Amino acid sequence: MLSYRHAFHAGNHADMLKHFVLYLTLDYFNRKDKPYWYIDTHSGAGLYDLHSGEAQKVGEYKQGIALLQQAAHLPEPLQNFTGRLKNILPAPNLYCGSPWLAQSLTRPNDKLRLFELHPADFQHLQNNMHEARLGRRGQITQADGYQGLIALLPPPTRRAVVLIDPPYEEKQDYARVVHTLKEARKRFESGCYMVWYPCLSREESRKLPEQLKKLSPDNYLHAELHVHTPRADGFGMHGSGMFVINPPYLLAQQLQETLPALTEILRQDNGARFVLDAQIK
Repeated sequence: MLSYRHAFHAGNHADMLKHFVLYLTLDYFNRKDKPYWYIDTHSGAGLYDLHSGEAQKVGEYKQGIALLQQAAHLPEPLQNFTGRLKNILPAPNLYCGSPWLAQSLTRPNDKLRLFELHPADFQHLQNNMHEARLGRRGQITQADGYQGLIALLPPPTRRAVVLIDPPYEEKQDYARVVHTLKEARKRFESGCYMVWYPCLSREESRKLPEQLKKLSPDNYLHAELHVHTPRADGFGMHGSGMFVINPPYLLAQQLQETLPALTEILRQDNGARFVLDAQIK
């Protein structure tokens, strides 16, 4: 099933949480000279036009990146994040996907391995990342990202940041995330694994964090950002989460200092709140 297109949702509140956590994580990895790999299992198109018909149809960016750009008196990490976005986007009407953000943060000796299965988004990804001049440090593959990740592990550098960000269109995606992480950690236990997921009323979404916690009970970070109260009919995404296995040791403190402000900026009703739970060794 390949109907999901992130172009309809680019720049929304879920992207703000996902990309902010990714930004903080890659910034931490850059503090050491030793190179690392960035592996993205569901890369999308890389760049998105917020003036396009898809983005305008639902206008989710208006309650995401647009609010963050307009906000004043941001905590320093959020201010640095919005400044980085402004510097890396080729035009004001564009918003980045995770591959574009990652290529702007990684260094010449770091490697990027990007997977995208959707044929149209794969073509867009190739074209967009060509503009980024990845050269030999990047590989873009049209393939199942779950399988592609396992085949790459362990990376030669023994340092890697992995983002697993499926559309969760099908119930099987939740089980596949857990299974893939189990297999990945058998091959490369010390990798930094980041999982994005939607906060929905459905059982699979609610149970996923506890399932992930069992994979690494002594070294994880779990953050959620809820922007509104769940709908009475149970329909729609009221927030999103990031679960990080082997997180940077500074990440919990950075999010503790910034999630209150981010929640306030993106809140849609009085049900807005955040969750932050971490066990970092």
